[in-house]
Amino acid sequence: MTDLPEILFEDSEIAVCIKPAGVLSEPGNGPSLPAMLKEYFAGKGLQSDIYTVHRLDAGTGGVMVYARTKKAAAALSQAITGGRFVKEYEALVHGKPPCDEGGTELSDYLLKDSTKKKVYVVKSLRKGVREARLVYTIKEERDSATLVRIRLITGRTHQIRVQFASRGYPLLGDGKYGARDGLKDIALCCVRIGFPHPSTGKIMNFEIESGL
Repeated sequence: MTDLPEILFEDSEIAVCIKPAGVLSEPGNGPSLPAMLKEYFAGKGLQSDIYTVHRLDAGTGGVMVYARTKKAAAALSQAITGGRFVKEYEALVHGKPPCDEGGTELSDYLLKDSTKKKVYVVKSLRKGVREARLVYTIKEERDSATLVRIRLITGRTHQIRVQFASRGYPLLGDGKYGARDGLKDIALCCVRIGFPHPSTGKIMNFEIESGL
C-alpha cells in the first residue's frame, strides 16, 4: 500500500494536501498524488475523480489543491488564469542574491526545450517563449546560502530554478541548473496557496513550513 498524503482540507469539491518531493503531481511513470488521493478516498468508501489544476515538479514538495469535480476544476483553472490563485515558495539558493527592501522582482523570457527537458532564459519573445515573473524577499542568510521567499506572478515550468540559476544563484541540489553540491533533493517547497473556493467563493489559505 502506498503511503497516503497528508490532507489539510477536504470537502465534496476539493482536496488540499501536501505533496512529498519525489511524487508526481499528475499521473505518470511513478507514484502520483492523484493516485494516492483516489486510494485515500477509496479507503473512506468514496469513489472520487481527481483533477489536477496546477503542478509541482517531481522533485518539489509542498501544498497543492486538487478538484474532485469537473465544475470545481474549471473554477480553479479560472482563478489561476484570472490571477486569483496565490502560490508562494521557499527556496535555499547558493550565494547571496541582492534584494530591495520590500522585495525584488525578477522578469525573464523563458524557452522550454522539451527534448532536453530543460528551460532557458532568452533575450526576446518569439514562438514558444513565455514571460516569467516572480517577486522574492530574503528570509534568512546562512554561511554560503540564502533562504528566499518567493511569490509567483506567472507559473512557468522550472521558473524559480531557472530565474535564480541564470543570475548565478542556483538552488541547492539542482544539478540540472548548475548546482555542484552533490545534494540529491532540490531545496524548493511550495509553502502557501490561496484561492477562492469553487462554489462559495470564500478565500481559502493554506500554509506549511518548508523545513529548509
